[in-house]
Amino acid sequence: MMRKIINISMLILSASLFVACMKDPNSPGYEYMPDMYRSAAIEAYVDYNHPDRYSALLPPSHTIPFSADPQKAWFMFPYEIPNTPEGYELAGVNVKSPIPYSDAVKEEGKVLYEKFCTPCHGENGDGQGDLVKNGKINGVPAYNTGALKELPEGKMFHSITYGKGIMGSHAGQLNKEERWKVIQYVRFLQNDKKAPQAGTLNNNQQPQ
Repeated sequence: MMRKIINISMLILSASLFVACMKDPNSPGYEYMPDMYRSAAIEAYVDYNHPDRYSALLPPSHTIPFSADPQKAWFMFPYEIPNTPEGYELAGVNVKSPIPYSDAVKEEGKVLYEKFCTPCHGENGDGQGDLVKNGKINGVPAYNTGALKELPEGKMFHSITYGKGIMGSHAGQLNKEERWKVIQYVRFLQNDKKAPQAGTLNNNQQPQ
């Protein structure tokens, strides 16, 4: 038994001397039994089903994300109006933009609109996007005609959040602030590319 211990000690000493004699001073050398001190990597969002091995886990339900800007903290709160016909009508009455209209915000909304909306709605909001012209979809109405010309911004927000008709939900692509910026640009298109009257919040109304 003592001879085995001596042999192991000599092996470790020899390995240490070998590493110490390497010419490259920046070399980390050879690792002896790295698993003893270097833990195995854990991939994010993988359920290892093991109590002492954790990856990035989903937050608990009803968790509200942190906002570094206190003035924008309410953007993090959930949109609680349900995805029902009644909810759609309620949004049209009660949901108002929390962002006053400005040319700067409208231009930010234009950038987002061009990325996410033009394939169907077209650059001018005339319902003639590339997917419509190519015959992939049809029935996309123009923003400045018919019922859409007077569509309340609350119904727009509700539709972008949940989707409506052939349009799917964009809540996963656009956060709440970005949705309101897109709506500012849509209101601009609704108004024949003229600045609409700025929306205001009711004093008794919580922003959405």
